[in-house]
Amino acid sequence: MKQMYKEMKMKKIVINLSTILALSVTSYAGGKYVEPQDAPVEEIPVVINPSTFYIGLGVVAAGLSRDCPCANSDRLKDMTYGGIVRVGWDYNDYIGIEGRYLHASIEEDFSKTTHYGLYLKPQVPLGSFNMYGLLGYGKTTVDYDNKQGRISTLEKTGFSYGAGVEYAFTRQWKIWMDYQHLLNDEAKFNTDSNVFSLGVRYDF
Repeated sequence: MKQMYKEMKMKKIVINLSTILALSVTSYAGGKYVEPQDAPVEEIPVVINPSTFYIGLGVVAAGLSRDCPCANSDRLKDMTYGGIVRVGWDYNDYIGIEGRYLHASIEEDFSKTTHYGLYLKPQVPLGSFNMYGLLGYGKTTVDYDNKQGRISTLEKTGFSYGAGVEYAFTRQWKIWMDYQHLLNDEAKFNTDSNVFSLGVRYDF
């Protein structure tokens, strides 16, 4: 019994020594000394969406209202239709710059609206949709003609703003619609002007 106890104790000692040797810092492989190696650290690349240049074409409905130059307090209103061109550069998914030109003269009662300007375009991507704002500087020209020989022109240069949404149905093609405020109680007859646009956009 005493002999068996000594043998078991010896086996435990041998097992412990084997474990210590197996966990030692140095090891041998194929008879050669092998230095312990640190695992390589891989850098995770930062993905930044490339900037995008684009052009857009669309139709516009330009709503205009102003005080009547007559004795009463009526507001004269006119809605004209035309086209718009957008040329822009999205620096990334969240900011861009856009220039736009529009002219609305179809079905006018007494006014024609022309506008061009340059805008900062903050935006928020939501899957296939892109919500954006417009903050910038532009020039708006309203030509009045009451068909009775009274012709005049209102020109205003200054701040303009708007908002819109785009939907991407392919990688390069999008449809868009937006609203832009051009004039607010301007000149002698307190002229207001707002534009609604709808069109397609192509990304290069």
